[in-house]
Formats: sequence, structure tokens, C-alpha cells
Amino acid sequence: MPVLRSNLVSSNDNVASDTSSLHGMNFSNEVIIPFEKSSASLLEKNGYQDSIYLNAANIFQGIHNEKPQDKILVKYGNGPLPSLPDFKDEQFQRLSYELAFSALKYQDVLENILVDSGIYPMQSISDQLTSLVVVMLYDLQDRKFEARYNTNDEEPIAEVQEVEHYLCSFKTKLAAALARCRIKHDALSIEHILPETIRKQEQRASALPLYAWVNMLKISLEEVHNSLQKEGFTKVESVSNLGGYSYCLDKHCEDVLIFPSILKEKLLALELFTNYKLLLQDKSRSLALHSVKALLNMDDDVLIAHMGSWLTLAHMSVLTNQETSKVFVCGIKSMAKESELKDLFTQMECKNIELLHEDFTNIESTDHKLQKVKVILLLPRCSGLGVSNPIEFILKEHEDAELLRDLSQGCVAEDKLNTLAQQQLKELTHAMQFSKAQAVVYCTCSVYPEENEAVVNKALASGAGGTKAQPYKLCPPVLPLCCKSEISTSTENFFKLEPSDISNSCFIAVLTRERDPSESVSVKDVLARAAAKGLLEGIDLAKPAKREEKKKKKQKVTQSKTATKEAVIQSRIQEFLDREMKPSTIESDTSISNLIASASQRTVNQTNGSILLKKTAKPLSNSSLPVMSKNSLTSSSMQKMFEKQRNIRKPKSDDRVMVLKPVEIVLPPVMIPYFNPQGNRSQISSNHYYYNWGGTSGMLSPSASKKLIKTKEPSPSTAKHSRPWL
Repeated sequence: MPVLRSNLVSSNDNVASDTSSLHGMNFSNEVIIPFEKSSASLLEKNGYQDSIYLNAANIFQGIHNEKPQDKILVKYGNGPLPSLPDFKDEQFQRLSYELAFSALKYQDVLENILVDSGIYPMQSISDQLTSLVVVMLYDLQDRKFEARYNTNDEEPIAEVQEVEHYLCSFKTKLAAALARCRIKHDALSIEHILPETIRKQEQRASALPLYAWVNMLKISLEEVHNSLQKEGFTKVESVSNLGGYSYCLDKHCEDVLIFPSILKEKLLALELFTNYKLLLQDKSRSLALHSVKALLNMDDDVLIAHMGSWLTLAHMSVLTNQETSKVFVCGIKSMAKESELKDLFTQMECKNIELLHEDFTNIESTDHKLQKVKVILLLPRCSGLGVSNPIEFILKEHEDAELLRDLSQGCVAEDKLNTLAQQQLKELTHAMQFSKAQAVVYCTCSVYPEENEAVVNKALASGAGGTKAQPYKLCPPVLPLCCKSEISTSTENFFKLEPSDISNSCFIAVLTRERDPSESVSVKDVLARAAAKGLLEGIDLAKPAKREEKKKKKQKVTQSKTATKEAVIQSRIQEFLDREMKPSTIESDTSISNLIASASQRTVNQTNGSILLKKTAKPLSNSSLPVMSKNSLTSSSMQKMFEKQRNIRKPKSDDRVMVLKPVEIVLPPVMIPYFNPQGNRSQISSNHYYYNWGGTSGMLSPSASKKLIKTKEPSPSTAKHSRPWL
């Protein structure tokens, strides 16, 4: 027997050695790039602090899988573990959740190892500490059954020390049981015992890049590029080109940057992240927020139905107008939490966030504070099965830890899925009852149609929008950099991202209704919405102003040229009249002055491009002048001609300056009756006179001199009256 025992021990040691070597093998095709480890990562390599073990055991106690009575192998106690410490910081909390989740994924394997090794039931350890035993057993095999090396000065916890001593005393039996379990499942390592869906999820989580959005209230995108360049980062074109110290722009959201996952510790130490200029958050939330932004006008308010992550609230605030819009958030019950959030938002320079204590479903749609709310963002609790890294999702979005139970199995129970869908439908129909709201954005991280399309279609069919308000309809989400091919090709316009190596799952539905016709939308609102949709890219809105200014300058130059031309024409008229006319009486002087004024006025009208023609000046009554009858051929014919020209050509308001060709038209001779100075009628003069009309193509106007041209026919009156118009 002693020989057999010695051989068994030797065999167990060899099994442990083989298990260690197998565990250290890498069976994936991923290229492991070394990078600097943080203190927390170094601590994880050699074991955890006692407080982390205890916190992880408490989390596992609340989320472990309950089995039917006939299949129970290990009994767990009820209630929390004793002397439970508080979480110290986010890193402490993350490590506790990761350890609990790992133990949960391997719960069946670890329970079989405890039973197969013969150390269970444990005589010296109560069932109350079984959760702590399972958590510490996972870490022990992960360390290849090596002793824990902890340099932390933390005070030891008695329960942790007791369980560790018990497991280490049976590590040979435990290693042998692990080897037999691995052989039974024909698995090269313990990871290969997991279902295929869980293994793919872990592979995606290890390769999933980091997404960070830019706080435009504190820094511009150009300044971010310059700062990253100084830190040694290189900008690449796409996610496929990421490697080393590099980053790229997201293809859907213009304010989101993508980094390799291995750079997380490096990024969190940069000034950009410590000063809240860049913030890490899952891409699905940024997609939902940009869908909301595309629906907003300048002074519209937003209502976020669930608290979720404070990062979501801050990002929504950054995307809205700080002066004219407000972001309302429901469900802030703790005053301590409210004070903490206000401090964070102050550091991020977010000034338009208002925290509400009521739950979303308890808020009345008639609340006076919410009358300017035009868009409601609904991020309901979902199964989250499309999330590759559930720990980050739970910590960032403050989801319930029970989500880990479903994710550890790779599926969700049907009854739980129905419960989630009913709650989602209740919240969506409540959002549609806000009569002042014009749109609802519904977003989940689920891959189940029961939580996505089915919920939206049921809400639309219920007619929850009300009878007085405009009904809701489904519209495709508007993202500035989104391709139409990425919208669902079905008749229902949903935006969907499937889980992949570059992103988590995301489902977005946008429900909108026609605006109330009584509500006016300003030009500023239209431009703001168009800019949010990316429709104004490359368009300079300042161009029309420049064009108008150029046009005004051109008009001034034209006016100055016109004034100069008028002066030249008037001076020539005056010279001609001084040369041709020598007045003999006061009456004739008066007549000539009136004639000059009339001619000047007609010249100005003609120069300015007007086609309105002045009537011929009525001659003064003078016995020495020939008197023309009102019914004479000249007056009537010319008046008709003027009217005809007015009807043919209408003035046009055209900014173009047209150069018109001058023409000269000679009218037929006019017979003018002549009376002698004694008032007795004499014979009708046979003199024929012609009016000389000067004008431009398409219009007529009397010439400036109104010169009368005589025919060559001799007449007795010609000798007596060298100037017949006098």
C-alpha cells in the first residue's frame, strides 16, 4: 500500500504538471502583444487580496445556478458571507466581478472536482462558506495550484485564510480530479469544456477594441488628434489596421475614437482621460445618442428614461445645446448619488442635466417640467446576450449582477425573456403617451427578436400615442456616417449590429410622428437638424452673404456711372439750345426753360432704363406761336404709340444690365394749321414738319432737342419764319 500511495502521489504530481503545461498553451490564433501590466494585473497573476475573494464569493452566492433537488452535488448556504467589506474602487469592483463570473461559468466543473477529489463534504468548513471554496478553487487551478504570493499589507480575513489552508492541503487530489474531468470531456484545457457560444464570447471579449467619445465641451477633435500624436499614437484608416499605439475614427459616430484593447491601462493614465476629455464607453450607447441628436431642434429637451451610466447622460448633454436644451434623467433616488453625479457633471462642464427622483413609469406626461421634451431615449433593461464583455457592461451601465447567470450559460430562460419583454413594452407604451414628445428612441443590446422587433411592433399596434396627438410611425435611424446597407433591409427600418470582434450587439428603433401643424419650425432649427444628419457637409452658409455684398458693390458702381452719363447729356443739351435758340420775348424764354426741363427729365428716365414716356409738353398760349389742335393727328397718333409701347413692354426687375442699341425713327409729316397774328384764319400752310424721335431698340422717346426738320418744299412762310416753332 505505501508503494501504491507513493505511485499515486507521483502520478498526481505528473498530472498536475501536465495540467499546468496544457493550461499554459494557447490554442487560439490571436497574436499576443506584450504590454505593461498595472499593479492590479500583477496582483491577479499571483492571487487576489482577501477582500476580493470575499466580495467575489458574495457575488457568486447571489447568482450561482440553483439545481433540482435530485442533481444537487454541493450545498450552498443562505444569506451573505460574514464580515463583507465594501468596494474600495472601480478596479477592486471589477476584479471581484471577474472572479465571480469565472467561477460561475465553471460551476459544474468545480463542483465535480470537489466531489471527485473526495474532499467534499468538508468536515471543518460550513456550507455557508461553500461559495468562497468554489471561488478560491477556480483561482487555485488558474494559478496551476501554485501558492499565493501576496505582498499587500491588507489585514488577513479569517474565513479566507481557513479556506485557502484547506484547499492547499488537498491540491494533489484536486489536480488529479481536474485531469480526469479534462480527459472525460476530451478537452486540451479547462476552457475547452465550456460550450461553443461561451468560448466565442470570450474570444470576442479579448479582441474587442476600446471606444472613446470626445467631450466637445472641453476639447475639439483636432486638439485630441494633436495630443494623441504627441503621446506617440498614429491615426489609421480603419479598425482592421489597428495595432500597437494606434487609433482610428468610428464609421458611424464622428466624435468616437477606437483604440486596441491592449492599450487600456496606457489610455487611462493619459491626461485626456483623467481630465474627462476622452471617455471610454460601449459604442451601442453612442449610436443611440446620435440617433437622438438627429431628431432635435435648437431648444428641444430630452428625457432619458433610465439612469444607466452617468457617461450616457454626460454624452447626451455634450451633444445638445447647453443654453437652450435640457436633459432630464429619471430614477435618481439617493441624495448621495445625486451629489456625486453633480460633481462629475461639473468637472465635465455639463450644465443642462436635471436629475429626477421618480421612476419613468411613475412620471405623468402632463408634468409641467417636461412640456419641452421632444425626444425620449429608452434604454430598458434587457438580456444583454449580445454583449461580449458582460463585466464592463454591468459596471458601466449599472445592470443587475443576475445578468451574469444568463450570460454564463449562453442563453436566457424563456420565462425570464417574457418577463423582460413585458417590462420593455410597458415602458415603451408609456413613452408614447407623452403628447408633446415627437419621437422615441428605443435601444437594446439583445439579440432576441422578442426584445427588439416584437416589442416595437406591439407598441405601434397598441395605438399608445393617443387619439388627439399625431400617431407614431417607424423611421430609420439617422446617423451621419451610416450606410443605408446597414439598416435592416426589411420593410421595418431598424438599425442592427450583430456581435463581432469589433463591436457588441446593438438594436435601435426610432418612432416618430408628424409635427403639429400649429408648431412653427424656425430656419435655425431646420439647419441644426440638417447639420446633425450630416446634410450640410461641405456647404458654406456664408456664401449667400458674400454674393449679396458683391451685388451691392456692383450696383453702386453702375449708379455712379449712370450719374456721370446724365451730367454729360444734360451739358450737351444746354450747349445745343444756347447755340440754336435766341429768345426774343419773355414768353419765349419761359417756354424754352420748360422745354429744357422736360427734355432733361426724359433723358434721366431714358438713362435709368425706364420705359415710361412723358407726354409732350403743352405749349404756352402765345399769339406769336402756332397753335396745335387737341384733336390733331400728331397728338393722337403719338399718344396711341406711347400706350402701345407701354402694353408691349413691361418693366422687368432684372439685376442684369442690358446694353440697348439706339435707333432713330422718322414719323410721317404732320399738317399744322397756321393763324396770323390778327387772329384771322389764313390758308393752311403747306409746310410739312417731321418730329425727330430718338430712342433705343424696343422703345421710343422724344429726342432731347425736339428738333423740327423741314422739307425742301418752298413756302412763303419759310422766309418770314426762319424758326417756325417760335
